[in-house]
Amino acid sequence: TNMTSASTPKNAFLHPFAKPTKDSFIKLVRGQGALVWDDKGNELIDGMASLWYCAVGHGRKEIGDAVAKQISTLEAYSTFDPFTNEPVEELAEKLISLCPMHDARVFFCGSGSEAVDSAMKLARLAHVQAGHPERTVIISRMRGYHGTNYGGTSAQGLPLNKIGYGPLVPDVEQVASDDLEAMSVLMSQRGNTIAAVLAEPLQGAGGVYPPTPGYLEGLRKLCDQHGAFLIFDEVITGFARLGTWFGANFYNVNPDLLCFAKAVTSGYQPLGGVFVGKAVRKSLEADTDFILRTGYTYSGHASACVAAITNLEIIERENLIERATHIGKRIGDALNALVRDGVIESARGDGAVWAAGLHSTQNSIKIRDRMLELGAITRAINADTNTFCPPLVITDAQLDKLLDAFATAASGK
Repeated sequence: TNMTSASTPKNAFLHPFAKPTKDSFIKLVRGQGALVWDDKGNELIDGMASLWYCAVGHGRKEIGDAVAKQISTLEAYSTFDPFTNEPVEELAEKLISLCPMHDARVFFCGSGSEAVDSAMKLARLAHVQAGHPERTVIISRMRGYHGTNYGGTSAQGLPLNKIGYGPLVPDVEQVASDDLEAMSVLMSQRGNTIAAVLAEPLQGAGGVYPPTPGYLEGLRKLCDQHGAFLIFDEVITGFARLGTWFGANFYNVNPDLLCFAKAVTSGYQPLGGVFVGKAVRKSLEADTDFILRTGYTYSGHASACVAAITNLEIIERENLIERATHIGKRIGDALNALVRDGVIESARGDGAVWAAGLHSTQNSIKIRDRMLELGAITRAINADTNTFCPPLVITDAQLDKLLDAFATAASGK
């Protein structure tokens, strides 16, 4: 029994993506702009916008006030038939005005994982409603990350994240991430059983891999050819990160379903959604007696919607879309200079989301930990990648400090 008690963590909180036995974590207590502070008073530059999401930066009283006002007016109410509320209607209108797809509608949920699972369900369902229930196969890419619900877990292209959860969702298959030929072959083999292709325009959590030239255009073409829907997972790329509203705009390819979350509220409230394009709408709306039997308690949560509305106002008012391009160029230039100097192996990115590819002699976790000592936050992915996705309000001085900290840590200093 002694051994058991000795190894029992003190924490009541079981952390996500962490060792269940670990019990010491950095406790953050405050944030302002691109800075956060821990309970020991250390100031850290947030090089990751928390987890790819805090576009407008921390400590925005404006969002806090707007959400508080809504909470004390009507905090939330179910949007299942027959109810709706003002914030969800206003947000839906706003989002449709920004949406790259024509004639889309928007479905709301609580997170990126829920958005992905909803899109997978809607894709299969639309085929059923169109008289093609045999179309169930969903094809995703290796290295892809699509959240951790069962649909998204099944679609992930990161094998370690799929182990231990028993049978996953059937008819969900992966192909090599940049191989259009392999995708074409698999789609031909699966023929008229294909429901959709699910892809991040830029693969984010797998280590920041922009698409190879022509790849997304190729996916669009293959989907059209095979009668499949194209689903974009824009949970990371959506809402200004690439210097455009969406990755669909940046890469100039439009999907049939587009998943979003993260920067839609900059994390001030949890919110996700799916843009439902014309082709999918047509099937869902064809039978006037049909009832859509999916959704969530918090679909169209009024207070979360107010956070989104206010967040989007800030992005527009402060020109954070243009700012993302400036930030991205600065990060890209700095990382490419380190490649030329041999400090790191490679640099990958688009817009304001970047990764440093490390040499085999380097370790991303050691670099991350050294950077924390130097007052800056990066994310370590595998042993060979450190990522950068700062709030779009980061100042040039803060950005330089972040990149200098990385250069120091990567140089083993």
